[in-house]
This record gives sequence, structure tokens and C-alpha cells, in this order.
Amino acid sequence: MSTSPSYDRGFAAAARLAEFVRAGRLPGASAGILTDGKLTWSGSAGFADVGARRTADDRTLYRIASITKTVTGTAIMRLRDSGKLGLDDPVVEYLPELRQAVSPFGPIEAITIRQMLSHESGIRVDPAGTDWSGGSYQPDPAHTLAHAGEIVFKLPPFAQHKYSDLAYQLLGEVITRVSGSAYHQYVSDFVLQPLGLSSTSFDPLPSGLAECRATGYGWRALSDGLDPVRQAPSISAIRAEGGLWSTVADLGTWLAFQLSAYQPATTDSPVLSAATLREMHKPRFLGDDGWTSAWGISWKAVRQDDVIWITHSGGLPGFTATACFDPVRRAGAVVLINGTTYGGDLAFELARGARATALETIPAVVAPEPVPAGFRPLLGVYARPDLGGWLFKVEWRDSKLTVTAPESPGFQLALDPTSDPGAFTVGPGTNLAGEQVTFRRAGDGEISSMLLVETTLVRLTLSPGWRRERASGGCQLGR
Repeated sequence: MSTSPSYDRGFAAAARLAEFVRAGRLPGASAGILTDGKLTWSGSAGFADVGARRTADDRTLYRIASITKTVTGTAIMRLRDSGKLGLDDPVVEYLPELRQAVSPFGPIEAITIRQMLSHESGIRVDPAGTDWSGGSYQPDPAHTLAHAGEIVFKLPPFAQHKYSDLAYQLLGEVITRVSGSAYHQYVSDFVLQPLGLSSTSFDPLPSGLAECRATGYGWRALSDGLDPVRQAPSISAIRAEGGLWSTVADLGTWLAFQLSAYQPATTDSPVLSAATLREMHKPRFLGDDGWTSAWGISWKAVRQDDVIWITHSGGLPGFTATACFDPVRRAGAVVLINGTTYGGDLAFELARGARATALETIPAVVAPEPVPAGFRPLLGVYARPDLGGWLFKVEWRDSKLTVTAPESPGFQLALDPTSDPGAFTVGPGTNLAGEQVTFRRAGDGEISSMLLVETTLVRLTLSPGWRRERASGGCQLGR
């Protein structure tokens, strides 16, 4: 067993991983823990290949299966951000062959890219003819679309959560057609390589990675003996819905990329902006009646003890994988197994430990960003006299122009600038998102009022002698 780098609870994590492998009679596993948004511990237990007695370590590649969907979703969002497609565009706009699909619930044009990303389109789970027990799967979207009449929508869109590998296979083809590059090439060029995920790849693996991959094993039968799972060629050819191999280190980098969107002051990645990452993580469709799970864009949200974890798991014959993270405490974990068992419970256990460590950490104090010169005249106290003197404040807070209400602590609107220096748009997060806020000037050029959506608020100004009054213990507000 190997561990690296140091982590203050690394010994306990390593012991827990080894016990998980031993108790589950598994061939091997690798795991990683993230604290403060970065991989702080990784370790392995058992064997990457039992027959060769090759131990698992940080370089071992595992199939990450459906965690690949988070990469596919990222590629779609990158194309969206560059203006190449819209999430609410009908899928048939890019895949006209789908007009032949069977949709008993309404026109196929009602099915959008967004619905497929969030598993709410109602499309069947897998391509026609799939039989996982026999390794039968059709991974080629060109073949799938050539037989589009076999594609069936089992539910109307937005009726309920319905997970679908087929939806992501088709999204991979959308990426190919919109980008002009093969899906795997686009993902490599614009997602994996810019993030430095050099040990993450599709079959066939390059020679430098092929010798590091783990052998996948199936369920134990009647003895401790383990038989390798013979991968059918069709499974090796899977792409957008679950084809990637990766390591704990690379998946740690992948989760660090996700968590970068929640740093106090973050710089947008060339892959995706922080705002788009947060958009992907945001739950949009409930997965159960107990409100314990929901789907965002390519990611799933799970509520455990009032903590919202963002997560995705995956499994293919011989391999299972889980990744999860808490955006609030910027903690997470990865568990990769070259056996047929669920590792999600262990991943969440390790992540909860990392989260507990984050709670014990003294928060860093960073210097605030200065107020932009153009925003400074807008700061102040605003009131609506007919509301009995209810006050609002325009502040520079957390690097955003922000409207707050001192008498209502939960009221906070972050304002996004527009091309008009006096007009702003309310940012996401409240029911006023997307509405406009406009500042008005008096004849002398001073800011006199603010039109907050549909309500005019008068700006209060300090009287000319306020400094003298303050020195004597008093302060007066007036126009």
C-alpha cells in the first residue's frame, strides 16, 4: 500500500481504505481526499492486477465509467458559452435523424439539450439491444442514429428523473457535429489537456498509460479466487456516456477544478467560467419524493444531514467509481475500485472527514478588492418614504455591487454591470434574478435615486456638517 502526499488524517484514511478492500474481498482500490479545494491525501490498497501481483498506486488507471458524463456536460457547456449552441435548443436541430424516433408524448422538437443533460428527457436508458450481462452494447452514435426508429421515449419530458446513457451518447454526437472535431478529440483538446489531466484518456490508451491500467474483476462466486472481466470490444469503444480511464490524482484535479468556482476570489478557467461551473452543480430536478437527491447539469446533488453534496458515480463490468464534494466547505473525495461493488459510502465517509477538518480550520483573511471608481458614487443609503422609512444600502461587498436591507438580513442582491454604467442586472440566486436596477442622477450629476426593479428608492445624503456633528457624537441624514 502506498500513500502520498501528507494529510493530517492520512493514516486513518489509509487504514479505512485497506479495511474496505479486505472486508469486501476486493482486488484493490485507490482513494483521494480534498480539503480546501485541493487533493491533500491519496492512497491505494490491494492489487491493480492480482495475477501479476502488481500493487495499486497513485499511477493506477481505473475506468471511471459514467463520471465521464461530467466531462461530456462540460464540453457542451463550453460550446454553449462560446455561442455554438443553446441548452434549450431542440436536439433535432443538431441530430435531425431523431425525427424518426418514437415519441408518443408529443413532438420530438420538444426535447432539448438541457433535458438530456439533466436526465429529464424521458428517453430510454440504453441503445436498443443492450444486454450488460453479455457485454452487448452499441457505442457508436452513428449506428444508433442510423436506426433512430428504435429510439423510444419512455416518458414525456420533465415528467420525472430518468437516467439515460443513450442521452449522453447522443450528446457526444452533438459535440462532434457542432465543434467539427471527433468527440474524444474535442474533449482532449479543450477539457482534459488545459486542466493537465494527462492520465485521463479513452481506449485505446497510449502506451505510457496502458501499462498502468488496472485489471477489472467481477463478483466473487464460491471462493476467494477472482476472475478478470473480459471486456467486450463494444464496451471498450464507449465514449461520451462512460468511456474514460483516469487516476485518483487526475480526478482530484477534476474536483479541484469544480471547487475553484467557490473560492472567495476566483479566476475563470479557460475551460469554463466559475459561474458556469456553479450552474452545472445547481440542482434543478428532484430525483425522489423525499427531496434527498436532485440532478443538475451532468452532476447529481445529494442531501445528507443538511449538507448538499455534489456527486457522480459510475460502473462498468469490473470497475466502479465515485466522486463527491461539498462546495460550501470545499471538501471532497474520490474512490476508484477495480472490482464490482459500490464505493459511494466510503467516498462520502472520507469526504465527511475532510469536511470536519475544514470546519476546524481557521479561515483565511484576504484583502478586499478596492471599489471600482465608477461604482463609488452609487454607494449609499436609499429609502422609500411610503414604506415608513424602510432603508436599503448599496454596498461594495465580496467584490460585487450589492443591495442589502439592514432590517431584513436575508435580503441581498448582487448586481451585474451592463453596457450602460448606470444600469445593472440582478445576479442569480433570488426570485429577482435577471431584473434591472437603474441609478438616476440629479441636475448636478449626483446620484439621486435608484429604480430597484419596479420601485424607486431615494438616495439619502449626509448633511454638509456631518463630520462636525459626528465628532460631537451626532450624525444627521437628510437630502
